[in-house]
Amino acid sequence: MTGNGSDPELGSEDSRLVSLEERLDRAEAAEAKRTAVNAGPESDANYRLGNRVLAELLGGLIGGGLFGWLIDRFAGTSPWGLLVMLFLGIVVAFRNIIRLTSTPRK
Repeated sequence: MTGNGSDPELGSEDSRLVSLEERLDRAEAAEAKRTAVNAGPESDANYRLGNRVLAELLGGLIGGGLFGWLIDRFAGTSPWGLLVMLFLGIVVAFRNIIRLTSTPRK
């Protein structure tokens, strides 16, 4: 160690640390750029469309099944009310999905 309080090895460590930090920052930026998800407006629109299609399909199945079960429960027509309403729910769901996907998007 020198008498004035500056250590030459300490200065070289600092420059090496600075260089290492710069390289790490560049590597992190390159990795973030490489693994970034395209979050443009087109991907958001596709995501919303997919969620809407899923909701239509589940809504048709669950709604038809629930109404069919209720009809069977109160009318005593088990299992025909459930089967007919489930089939109608599937038909309505597919009709809505076809109509939803066939309309031109902006």
